[in-house]
Amino acid sequence: MSELASSSRAKRPEFRNIHALSDLPTYRLPPAGWVSILHRISGAILFLLMPFIVWMFDTSLSSEFSFAKFTSAFSNGVGFVPGWFFKLVALAILWAYLHHFIAGVRHLWMDINHAVSKEFGRSSAIVTLSLSLGLTVVLGAKLFGLY
Repeated sequence: MSELASSSRAKRPEFRNIHALSDLPTYRLPPAGWVSILHRISGAILFLLMPFIVWMFDTSLSSEFSFAKFTSAFSNGVGFVPGWFFKLVALAILWAYLHHFIAGVRHLWMDINHAVSKEFGRSSAIVTLSLSLGLTVVLGAKLFGLY
């Protein structure tokens, strides 16, 4: 009887180690997972580019001459580095700040309200991604002079 009962049961899933090169490209991460990973990446970008952020802030506020030099770096470049590269770095900083801020507010909201459910996690992750990318596009268009 025990053989019959064990053969009619559904087979339990086997757990195995994942292989980064073969398994990760085929794995579908939910939106909340993307927000979590991008939250860490945006924090790392903000941390690593902090010297550049401080330089931009200091240069833009020191004097009229330094502000002119600052704006010249963004329009004409510095040395062999073209101006559009500085704009791309500034755009990356904008995205990192916006995403990190919005994802941080999302995490605080979930912590305060104990709103931890699959549905809320998915919908708030989509809102976080949409807001951070939408605001980055709007501010990037302003940065590159489209309006």
